[in-house]
Amino acid sequence: MSVILECRSLTKKFNTTIALSEVNLTLERGRIIGLLGPNGSGKTTLIKIINGLLVPDSGSVHIAGMEPGVESKKIVSYLPEKTYLPDWMKVSDTINFFKDFYEDFDDKKAYDMLGRLNLDPTKSLKSLSKGTKEKVQLVLVMSRRADLYCLDEPIGGVDPAARDYILNTIISNYEENASVIISTHLIADIENVLDDVIFIKDGHLHLHEPVDEIRKKEGKSIDQLFREVFKC
Repeated sequence: MSVILECRSLTKKFNTTIALSEVNLTLERGRIIGLLGPNGSGKTTLIKIINGLLVPDSGSVHIAGMEPGVESKKIVSYLPEKTYLPDWMKVSDTINFFKDFYEDFDDKKAYDMLGRLNLDPTKSLKSLSKGTKEKVQLVLVMSRRADLYCLDEPIGGVDPAARDYILNTIISNYEENASVIISTHLIADIENVLDDVIFIKDGHLHLHEPVDEIRKKEGKSIDQLFREVFKC
């Protein structure tokens, strides 16, 4: 396995608030990784730094050996926490937009996923619910042949019945040699699809281990351990 992401002493502050503090992290290819922590723990800050949307105050981050920038964005597919597509677009317009913008975008895969999620490509985004818009964005993100997928709260805005469909869409459509980072606080819903977990607390890396090793060592589920660590 080769390294897809490496962070060294990564630190980010907002005025006097420390969002990330001396984070050291190495992620291998071919893994589904849960980035877990309560609200305000630093999850979104880390994902935004990986995607070049924030600049660290100190330390470094490399994606496949590259610093965040134009070249790294060609191999990173990012699902932000909030919807960003304009309401005037139809679902099919968003597919055309991504196809024009990203060389690795597979429109056939996108339409296949829309069909399996019962999403009508002729619908305007304005007519869709918030949860359905988030499904459309997930389809767009997972239709790229990326090396690293960064998904910030991909199941946070959908109803519980739809979460299994969303997770199945994720694990069935990422590239074999890629890795997926899923940021969430809904641990019980996703732990069965995870290979590794990262616990982040108050900007500090608290834990990074394979799921199987944690269960063997701790004798409990990831959700149970999370509740102990974060006193949920």
